Amino acid sequence: MERLEMSQKERRRLEALCRVKRGELSLAKAAELMHLSYRQAKRVYRRYRRQGDRGLVHCLRGRPSNRKAAAAQRQKILERYRDQYGDFGPTLAAEYLLKDGLRVSVETLRCWLMAAGLWEKTRKRSAHRSWRARKEHCGEMVQMDGSHHDWFEGRRGQAVLMVAIDDATNRTYARFSEEETTAAAFEIFKRYVGLYGVPRSLYVDKDSIYRPGRDKTVAEELAGEPATTQFGRAMAQLGVELICAHSPQAKGRVERRNGVFQDRLVKALRLERISDLATANDYLEKSFLPELNERFTVVAKQRADLHRRVPRGLALEQVLAFEEERVVQNDWTVRWRNRWFQLTAANGRLGLAGRRVSVREQLDGTIHLVYSGRELPWRELPGRPERAAKATPAKEGRRQRQTGEPAWKPPATHPWRRHFQQP
Repeated sequence: MERLEMSQKERRRLEALCRVKRGELSLAKAAELMHLSYRQAKRVYRRYRRQGDRGLVHCLRGRPSNRKAAAAQRQKILERYRDQYGDFGPTLAAEYLLKDGLRVSVETLRCWLMAAGLWEKTRKRSAHRSWRARKEHCGEMVQMDGSHHDWFEGRRGQAVLMVAIDDATNRTYARFSEEETTAAAFEIFKRYVGLYGVPRSLYVDKDSIYRPGRDKTVAEELAGEPATTQFGRAMAQLGVELICAHSPQAKGRVERRNGVFQDRLVKALRLERISDLATANDYLEKSFLPELNERFTVVAKQRADLHRRVPRGLALEQVLAFEEERVVQNDWTVRWRNRWFQLTAANGRLGLAGRRVSVREQLDGTIHLVYSGRELPWRELPGRPERAAKATPAKEGRRQRQTGEPAWKPPATHPWRRHFQQP
């Protein structure tokens, strides 16, 4: 009895066409099941009726390829490899064989070498990852992330839950925000510091909030400073080390806590019938987070708490703010986000025209203009100052205005007109 080898696709075709032959299926339906056009299905079915099961097997199966290299050439290449390139990889060996006038593709040479036992396939394994031990002290590291989820199950628009978790104890703080923005990161960090203090380091992802997606500015290049974001600048002022994780697995503690929130918090909000952010944040702080921390917080290995107070001389609301430099115009105005600020005459001794001042906008919208550590008084203008219109030249001469006589025009013979006369 002849043995016939068929692929899974060919076996599925055989089953469908057998049903067509028995009258259980139409050929059009079989073509749909075989993912073929109706015309191609008719060709396949015609071959099946003539040749039986063998008609469904690819005709080139078991036959040597038309592009197969000659046995003599294969033997010659393998002998050259043994003699001169025994420790070469297939890619490098193919390059040197080509220099010798022996052309062979890398993959073909790889298969020949493996069949002859001259090369072993090496599997590229994924990078080894090890479980990182918790930090020993509370406040030594805080992991922070924004969790995007349908928190209210369609009862309102999308929102993001900003989560901060202490690496040593699992103590968690969270707050809802409309989007994961720098302002949202400032807000949760400010509230966390108000409750527990300033942590030593902050572990975040590589979002543009924390890691700049731009090159250094000229000022940063000249000062030898790295490019930074608004959040990174604030952390540097507070002495907090900002660490960007290379993968979500690296900050797995906050990622797993996001999963807890996406399971437990969603159901709690549903049962409490909460559909707005203000009520949800109030419920988080008064009910959900205390119960969560009581159940899942662990004791740190070391008893000392490394949280710090805000450094002296720094106001937290002024550090966690948007701050950029702007050039003072000649009319002593400063532009900031399409708003115009007029520096008052009290700043006259500083000679600020053409100099750079820092514009600081706090989370509550308060604006401060700072120059060399000194806050400048200012007032906001209703719009862009209008530029003075250029004076139009007088159309009448002074003599004409005084005497009323018509303006004198030089005659054609005047020396001034000689340059304009035709030769």
